[in-house]
Amino acid sequence: MPQSPYDNLLAGVRTELYIGGAWRPAADGARLDVTDPATEATITSVASACVEDAMAAVDAAAAAGPAWAAKKPRERGEILRKAHEIMLREGERLARLMTLENGKSLSDSRAEVAYAAEFFRWNAEEAVRNIGQVSVAPSSGARIVVQHKPSGVAVLVTPWNFPAAMATRKIGPALAAGCTVVLKPASETPLTALALVPILEEAGVPAGVVNVIPSRRSGAVVGGMLKDLRVRVISFTGSTEVGQKLIHAAAENVVKPVMELGGNAPFIVFDDADLDAAVEGALIAKMRNMGEACTSANRFYVHEAVHDAFVEKFAARMKGLKLGNGLEDGVAVGPLVNAETRDKVAELVDDAVAKGAKLVTGGKAVAGAGYFFPATVLTGVPDDARLLREEIFGPVAPIQTFRDEDEIVAKANATEYGLVAYLFTRDLSRGLRVSERLEFGMVGLNRGLVSDPAAPFGGVKQSGLGREGGHEGLMDFLETQYVSVTW
Repeated sequence: MPQSPYDNLLAGVRTELYIGGAWRPAADGARLDVTDPATEATITSVASACVEDAMAAVDAAAAAGPAWAAKKPRERGEILRKAHEIMLREGERLARLMTLENGKSLSDSRAEVAYAAEFFRWNAEEAVRNIGQVSVAPSSGARIVVQHKPSGVAVLVTPWNFPAAMATRKIGPALAAGCTVVLKPASETPLTALALVPILEEAGVPAGVVNVIPSRRSGAVVGGMLKDLRVRVISFTGSTEVGQKLIHAAAENVVKPVMELGGNAPFIVFDDADLDAAVEGALIAKMRNMGEACTSANRFYVHEAVHDAFVEKFAARMKGLKLGNGLEDGVAVGPLVNAETRDKVAELVDDAVAKGAKLVTGGKAVAGAGYFFPATVLTGVPDDARLLREEIFGPVAPIQTFRDEDEIVAKANATEYGLVAYLFTRDLSRGLRVSERLEFGMVGLNRGLVSDPAAPFGGVKQSGLGREGGHEGLMDFLETQYVSVTW
């Protein structure tokens, strides 16, 4: 049998469902193809779970729950710490696998592996910080004893854009809290999630504590699990539209929703900003993962006094980014994840240009195999351009000008989303004042990167519910219990 060009990268990666500590095919034998976005070739296929498989995964998680919750916090923490070490040891292999199925540059994938592993280390430390309290009731004199208990089985639904980090960002706090989980990774990028299983096994995670079920039938599979009374948390990262449907489904059994949804991040450059720092920040905020991120800078607002200078510097850097297969050395812009994403990006750019925007660099999808779209900068973007209202999810930076603080705060807040905003200014007083006025869950002040396992990641308005990371991330997998007692 001829060797596939992907065999080396797929070595050791199982492609079945992982339920109750065992690998098994889908109950109905279904499988889904995984595509290389750089070549459009099929990499391999993996088992595609049906509702029967999903319920088997819930059974396994529920059965493993009591013993896992009963483990000492330090024991759970040590397992997560070992997972962190093993993941770093396997980092290069994981990075290449991620680039293969996702398309991002190898440098992006390597950074993601380190970021993803850190969620295991951070939550290894958080496992021992489930701290309650004791106080005296002012009126009755009874003691108020407050403790936090594991919520139960958690369903984790992760997106394709950060297939390692979004999995560990959910698995880490859930396991630290004493919950067991069923992970449903995105059908575009199931291999990275499946590759985490041997790492968790080697670290000592018991059978049934983590179950992984890729599926093309996401609605039926996740919906079926939400109907099971043993499922107590649904943690989802993805679009606001899908998140809204999951919140409705979760309401039937009052399942706790933890939702990290869409974004429309403004990137604000004031007239006193350090322009070199602002350009560096803009490259990170826009081009991390080729713009395929909910935190990606979606709208650029540059003060009219520094607009031309910023555009000249920024466009030159964007134009210089090497486009190509993410596995090749020096490539900074790999392919987008699929044809649908590439075509939407092209459509948004065409809409803006048709309405009067000026194309400074990029702007056209690359012909031939692969879902490539170059780094693109637009100026003079009119207010009615779709890419100012919709999440672009691609390497496109639309730029507008502004004159004063009140104007830009109003523009930045004029969206139903509220995940993250970025602003650059040398005036710390202004920076903090504007940050407080921005209606976003996170603000990057003179920084183009806000994601950190030690920080509470999440948004307001239609960008989500709950937080991931920090101590708050642990608390979303815990229930507060109060005991009234007199002694």
